[in-house]
Amino acid sequence: MAGEQAIPTGLNKNEKNILSSPALLKYVMETSAYPNEHHQLKGLRHATVEKYASMSMMNVPVDEAQFLSMILKLMNAKNTLEIGVFTGYSLLSTALALPDDAKIVAIDQDREAYEFGLPFIRKAGVEHKIDFIQGDALSILNDLLNKGNEGTIDFVFVDADKKNYINYHETLMKLVKIGGVIAYDNTLWFGSVAFPGDVKFFNDDEDDSLMESIREHTKTLNNYLAKDARVESSLVSIGDGVTLCRRKY
Repeated sequence: MAGEQAIPTGLNKNEKNILSSPALLKYVMETSAYPNEHHQLKGLRHATVEKYASMSMMNVPVDEAQFLSMILKLMNAKNTLEIGVFTGYSLLSTALALPDDAKIVAIDQDREAYEFGLPFIRKAGVEHKIDFIQGDALSILNDLLNKGNEGTIDFVFVDADKKNYINYHETLMKLVKIGGVIAYDNTLWFGSVAFPGDVKFFNDDEDDSLMESIREHTKTLNNYLAKDARVESSLVSIGDGVTLCRRKY
């Protein structure tokens, strides 16, 4: 196909990381990320790979989770939201970073995957910080608004249903307090957002069609966030790309 681009060889559909050098990625993980990984997070990461195989990429990479954990601590966050949980690696990382009286509302349509990770959350002693709600995220966010939670959320991590990110953003801008932060995951989408023309991802027409669709939604989101005067944003090249949006007003 004319104009078709290939994903660089260093990228793998089972890895949420855009670093094109496997040696550099290995260095980052072995020098910084893995030595500082909580033992329950490590156990959950390995158990998720064993249970869910290729789907394990749905959990955030270790280095990204640690980066967001530091952001939470710098913010002194206490009231957070997580949209998209899977087995709960980022959720557990967040819970470990927050103070004992903090609260995380965690939203996902898949309770089974969350309950698979729940023993690790319990062993870490942070289950009491988490309120897991199963269901449609947009409906649940609107319910939170209707229950008087406008402007009360310190931090949100969004890692679900990429095509709805802009819809989430508009609702979250009402829930997040001024000075609060929304983090959108996968905003570089295997690095493909920078490629012109069609992209050949994994030599699988069905997978490629979905990936290409999400790539286009991601590019639209990135342009949208960059132009949103209500936030100051930064697209950080960690993991598969994470965009931080701080609400200005």
